[in-house]
This record gives sequence, C-alpha cells and structure tokens, in this order.
Amino acid sequence: MKNPMMPSRYKVIKIIRETTAEHTFRVACDIKAEHGQFFQLSIPKIGEAPISVSGKGDGWLEFTIRKVGRLTEGVFGLNEGDTLFARGPYGNSYPMDSFKGQHLLVICGGTGLAAVHSMLEYYHDNITELKSLHLIAGFKDLNCVLFDDHLVRFRTSMNAIYTLDNGVAEGFEKGLVTAHINKIPLSKMYGCNAVIVGPPAMMHFAALECVKQGIEEANMWLSFERKMYCAIGKCGHCKINETYVCLEGPVFNYTKAKTLLD
Repeated sequence: MKNPMMPSRYKVIKIIRETTAEHTFRVACDIKAEHGQFFQLSIPKIGEAPISVSGKGDGWLEFTIRKVGRLTEGVFGLNEGDTLFARGPYGNSYPMDSFKGQHLLVICGGTGLAAVHSMLEYYHDNITELKSLHLIAGFKDLNCVLFDDHLVRFRTSMNAIYTLDNGVAEGFEKGLVTAHINKIPLSKMYGCNAVIVGPPAMMHFAALECVKQGIEEANMWLSFERKMYCAIGKCGHCKINETYVCLEGPVFNYTKAKTLLD
C-alpha cells in the first residue's frame, strides 16, 4: 500500500522572480489539480510546507512561494532543472459550477492573490462563463506586487482595482481593499458570489463589508492559509475547534468560515 506521506519528484522547468521575496516555480507535472487546491512541497532533510497551486497548464503546475523560513529558503536555492518534491493535491476547490452565469467578485490581499491566480487566469480566457467579474487586489507597497504582466492583462477582461497600503503609483488606488468594495455596483449584481483570500483580519473585515453591501453570506467563499502539516487530517496542526482545514477546506463557505476565523 502506498504511503500517503511519501512525496514524488518533480523537475523545476521555470522560475519566475515575482518580487525579491516571492518567486513562482513551474514544475513538470501531469497531475490534475482544481483551482484552490494545495500541495505539500518539500526538500529532504529541510522540511515541508503547504503551497497553493497558483497556475496550471498542459504538463505543468506552478507554485508561488514567499521566502519566510528554512524550507522556502531551500526552495529559493533551486535552479531550473533541479528537483522539487511534492505530494498532493489536497483539499477542496472553488465551487466554479455555482459561479457559472453569475456575477463574481474576487478580493485578495498580498500573497492571497496566488491562491486565486489560476482561477482568474481561467476566467480571463473564459469570461463568457460569468455575467461579470470584478477583482480587488491589495498589496503592502509597489515592491510586493505579484504577477505584474498578468494584472495588466486582467484589466482587459474584468473590472480590476489594485491597491497599495503604502505609497502611490500609477494604476493603483490608495488604502486597504475594504475601502474599495463600495466601488463595485453590488446593488445591481443580484446573486453575486464573492471569493475572499488573504490574512485573517483582511478576510474578516472584507466579508463584513460585502455583507453590508448586500452579498448573501451563502454566496461568499473564503480560503484559509492556516498552517497545515500532514494534509491528511492526522496531525491536528490545522484544526480549528472540530474542523480540520486540510480535509474540509481550504475553501469554506462564509456561513461556516465566520466561525473559524481567529
């Protein structure tokens, strides 16, 4: 019987340096992953960490990684042609069947953009599946902006608002993402769905503002980036009350997510 904790080898075929702290690693992989799922990436004798799929294509997957610890420092030491270990995919995905023919608002903060990036890429190429798509993406400052070229391209298919917490730059609004939700004509978007990804505080206040603006709680979806270790519900690292994020998430409907935000 196969060991569920045993990773497989994948060749790094491309490295995209998004910022000084975040790089995107493309690996050769035929595994099919859904938008919103994650893998456990690892380097032998260094460690393992959960990373969302940020892009996918024919024969490859991408992971956008922030350099924050031993494992990610090890990954940042890899070059194209080197081996990265991974197991997955794990978790559920965004309910895209429910989004078909409806309005969709996506709100993300910082590296939270990586967790929705593959979905945004899909809708950019298949925008007719939705009535409309609105994106609000916030970053700490200009040096933290991810997927620069993609953000420019997204403006051609969706109503996109990009914000900076600090600093001023062309093409960016000033302030937190929550301050710009009222710019979306939600009163005219009956049945609008919302996907919110980012730090817990940001998700909490963005969700409250969406409710205030008229989005139903049952139409809102949050993705948790809580620390996961085993990804199969055995270690309890990701447990919140009685909920294992790795098994029941990382995507949760707001009707449940609001009880899990901590």
